[in-house]
Amino acid sequence: MHFYGETPAFVLLGGLVPQLLCAAATMPHAGTTDIDVQVDLEIASDSAGARRLEVALRDAGFEPEGEVWRWQTTTSHGTTAVVKFELLADQEDRPADRVITFLSCEALGAANIRGTGYAARDVREMQLSADADGVPRTVTIRVTGLAGFLLAKVGAAKSRSKPRDWYDIAYVLLHNDERLDGAEAVRIAFGPVPQVRTALLDLRANFDDETCQGTRAYVDQVTLDDPELDPVQAGADAMLAVRAFCASLL
Repeated sequence: MHFYGETPAFVLLGGLVPQLLCAAATMPHAGTTDIDVQVDLEIASDSAGARRLEVALRDAGFEPEGEVWRWQTTTSHGTTAVVKFELLADQEDRPADRVITFLSCEALGAANIRGTGYAARDVREMQLSADADGVPRTVTIRVTGLAGFLLAKVGAAKSRSKPRDWYDIAYVLLHNDERLDGAEAVRIAFGPVPQVRTALLDLRANFDDETCQGTRAYVDQVTLDDPELDPVQAGADAMLAVRAFCASLL
């Protein structure tokens, strides 16, 4: 963000977002070094923004990691960590699950994943502060809200079936600071969402019982973070929250 020089058009979708949405939660969210951003606004504005982002990423030490939509760097602050910066889009005129390449860039693009566009339609600006190489810095960044996060994650979960997506959805439904029913937050932000019916059915199926992938992904992570948690209760909490969310929107 420092090298970009101002607030970019992209919207932070993953990585820090569950921690920002659930800052008051007593149960910690499992941190991640992945930075997921939604770039529909970047695509809609002009090609200069994408080129500026590519230059900023290189100046910050990032390089493409095999795919133009996934960049990474290695940082060392006490421990060594690989930080991945992943660019996601939701362009209806392009095939889903394909890569969009920015023609103005040397090696920057976005993975076209259906549903992630909701993140760019429920946006708030937040300030983030960090000590970067001994220099305190504060930047302003666009972050998706509760409704945008939930629908974007529901779409991403159906598209890529990553345990992390299921864990994040259940965690945010159970622990968000707004103390809002997740489905109510979606209705306030977007109204009826019949277009996500298939993704919601897929989400519900993955939390249907204690043996399902979504339930196991949530239980495995929360009991790793807190071994004293009862896995049966944790699984039941996740299943109830996801079922209620899906039933209210279907």
